[in-house]
Amino acid sequence: MEKRTYGKTGMEVAALGFGGAEIGFQGVSAAEADRLLGSALDAGLNVIDTAECYGNSEELIGQTVGHRRDDYYLFTKCGHAAGFEDPDWEPAMLTRSIDRSLQRLRTDRVDVIHLHSCSEELLRRGEVIEVLQQAKQAGKTRYIGYSGDGMAARYAVQSGLFDSLETSLNIADQQAAELTLPLAAAAGMGVVVKRPIANAVWQHDAKPDNGYVQPYWERLQQLKYSFLERPLAESIGTALRFTLSIPGVHCAIVGTSNPDRWSANARLLEAGPLTAGELEQMRTRWRDVAEADWVGQT
Repeated sequence: MEKRTYGKTGMEVAALGFGGAEIGFQGVSAAEADRLLGSALDAGLNVIDTAECYGNSEELIGQTVGHRRDDYYLFTKCGHAAGFEDPDWEPAMLTRSIDRSLQRLRTDRVDVIHLHSCSEELLRRGEVIEVLQQAKQAGKTRYIGYSGDGMAARYAVQSGLFDSLETSLNIADQQAAELTLPLAAAAGMGVVVKRPIANAVWQHDAKPDNGYVQPYWERLQQLKYSFLERPLAESIGTALRFTLSIPGVHCAIVGTSNPDRWSANARLLEAGPLTAGELEQMRTRWRDVAEADWVGQT
C-alpha cells in the first residue's frame, strides 16, 4: 500500500484509510469488526477515522484493535453532544466528549482530533479551537484539525491554527480541489478525504431514497462520465484513483461493514494514479457541467 507524508505532521499514512461510520451505524458485531479491522491492518491499513456520534464505532475500534494501537494512526472528531445533555459545541461538553472518546477507544491519545463540521461563525469565535489546543497541550491528541467543507473549511485552513483538514472530494464533489486543497498544501496541512467514491451511487438505476446520497446521484446524471458504464469494481477503482490523484490529498477513507471490502479496494489502487490526461479530462468535465450550487457535501 502506497504511503504518503501527512503534511507537516510527518506521519506516513497509507493512501487508503478506514472510515468508521458504517460499523457504528449498521449493527456490526464485535467479531465482524475484529475480522474487518484486523485483516485490514495486516494488509497495510494504518489510518482509522471515527467520530463521537458514529453510534458505537469508537467502542468497537477500542474493543477489537485497541491492543494494536501502535499499528495505526487514529483520528476522531468532536462537536455533537451525542449522549450528553449539553448543546452541540459547548466547550465543556467538547472536553468531556474528547475524554469519553479516549475511554471508548481504549487509548490515552489519538493522532488527530477534528472539529466535526462546525460553522465558520463558531470557528471565528475561537472557543472550540481553544478546546482542541488545550487537548493537544495535555497530550490527548498529537494534532488538531477541522472536518468540513465550503467556506468554513476555507476559513479553518486560512486561520493557520490546524494541522489537518478532513473534507469531501470525489468525482461528483470537486469544490475542495480549488477552494481549500491548494491553500492546505501551501500551509503544510495533512488532508484526509471523506466520501472519496461518491458512495458508489451510480450503481443505482433510479434515484435512491437515501437523501444523503441523492445530490451525488443527481449530479452524476448530468456529468455522465463514460467510465461509469464499466463493471462496478472497475468504475469504483477509477473513482477512487481520481480522488487520490488530486494534488494535496494524502489519504482517502472508505467506510464499510463488509470484512473483505478494505482489501478489495486496496487491490483496486494497484493500477496506480490516473494519468495527467485522464485526471484533466475528468476535471474539465466537472468545470463544464457543475452548477453554482454544487458545493461540498458534509
